[in-house]
Amino acid sequence: MSSDVRPDLAALQKRLARTKDEVRTEAAARRHTKGYRTARENLADLVDPDSFVEYGQLAVAAQRKRRDYEDLQISTAADGVITGIATINRDQFGENRSRAAVVVYDYSVLAGTQGFFHHKKLDRILEQAEEWKLPVVMYTEGGGGRPGDTDVTTAIAGLDITSFSVWARLSGLVPRIAVNNGYCFAGNAVLFGCADITIATRKSWIGMAGPAMIEGGGLGVFEPTEIGPIEVQEKNGVVDIVAEDEAHATALAKKCMGYFQGVLDNWRCADQEALRDMVPENRRRSYPVRRIIETLADEDSFMELRPAYGQSVVTGFMRLEGRPVGLIANDCMHKAGAVDSDSGDKAARFVQLCDAYDLPIVSLADTPGFMVGPESEKEAAVRRLSRLFVAGSNATVPIVAIFLRRGYGLGAMAMVGGSFHAPVYSAAWPTGEFGGMGLEGAVRLGFKKELEAVEDEAERKKLYEDLLAMAYEMGKATEAAAHLEIDAVIDPADTRNVILRALSAAPKPKASHGKRRRFVDTW
Repeated sequence: MSSDVRPDLAALQKRLARTKDEVRTEAAARRHTKGYRTARENLADLVDPDSFVEYGQLAVAAQRKRRDYEDLQISTAADGVITGIATINRDQFGENRSRAAVVVYDYSVLAGTQGFFHHKKLDRILEQAEEWKLPVVMYTEGGGGRPGDTDVTTAIAGLDITSFSVWARLSGLVPRIAVNNGYCFAGNAVLFGCADITIATRKSWIGMAGPAMIEGGGLGVFEPTEIGPIEVQEKNGVVDIVAEDEAHATALAKKCMGYFQGVLDNWRCADQEALRDMVPENRRRSYPVRRIIETLADEDSFMELRPAYGQSVVTGFMRLEGRPVGLIANDCMHKAGAVDSDSGDKAARFVQLCDAYDLPIVSLADTPGFMVGPESEKEAAVRRLSRLFVAGSNATVPIVAIFLRRGYGLGAMAMVGGSFHAPVYSAAWPTGEFGGMGLEGAVRLGFKKELEAVEDEAERKKLYEDLLAMAYEMGKATEAAAHLEIDAVIDPADTRNVILRALSAAPKPKASHGKRRRFVDTW
């Protein structure tokens, strides 16, 4: 290549260089001092090499009237947001299935705030994602709206922008993954909260307003680190996955994207015979359901969402022989696996997410039913638990139900799509047991008169134990299968094969990937 460069090309190269870390050294150094990465470092780690096509790289903040133009080119490079299209995980899924839109907020530019040209860039790339059916990964670090864009003279409140509505409109059309590190307030937090999957580092603070807006509203003076720390947002379900740092968050985003990109050819799994001993023979003993999930799934393929929220139900993605599926499971180590209001919301929302993007669902059920009682009703249980029926009954993707142990009452029905015959296949392990409610309670209620009629306490206890044993015998999985309430009782070691055969036989979803069926409810 000739060393002589035409002046116009040289000018372009110089101008483009002002957007890069090699020229913006002070901004990069400030990020590194905090232990953070630059926006372009996150971008380079996310996308495949030489695949990124940038949109709007030459934009600057709309502040030419108040600041030197050359300074704006460096200090407000790309107007604080990098946008473009690229491939992600191309080596695993090929060129076509790896295409994605990318948005990376740049906190080194005016604290990642959203300005006039910034919004135009955001709208442009999101509209392209909508038209081309591209999944989107968005890094959301930033402080919300920007008041200092003095070049804009035709706006009053600046609320006639479409970025938020376009982003929200993508729900149910293309997968959207949001990644955050650092401060994420106001408009940036709305973008984060609208996403299908939210990933945040341990050094994240996420809130619907930052300190200035809170103080301006007369609500007190707070440090930014007091607003929406990760300890709060993890427990209340705002954050799906907590990452250690930006590198970890980026790796998680790529892995999450893979579940929507297709089947992996290479996979391994654990010895399935180990499943035979994972549910204790003593039915009163709890057990770690994640051990079952990780044994059942392809190695290193299980990714859990919202583990600290609604803990009695586990939700996440996994692969079976390379095929991605959604997973819901009761965790009997929390509230005995009863579905409470938080876990009902969590499970319903996850079912919607899987249904929107054509991921089959595997349900590993072991529940005494819905959480009941006065305290539960204070959490709007009637509305929130009923929602799981609505989500499951309207799902168009196949559901396979495996009852590990208890399948009691309405909660068990809700866990498997609304009824025991809603799944394409309903099977139980030999440890399965069924009833309209917990069998102990059923005996106490159903035989109340008989029990009260026995005056001797020891005799009454023996009668109760005899009736309970009879109820257990009648509620065994084999009896439920014999009465056709479930389809089969299976050897736990055959679970993977049973699920895969059932999914292979199931009809395709009623709508194919990329065609909107319904939005994914944020909660």
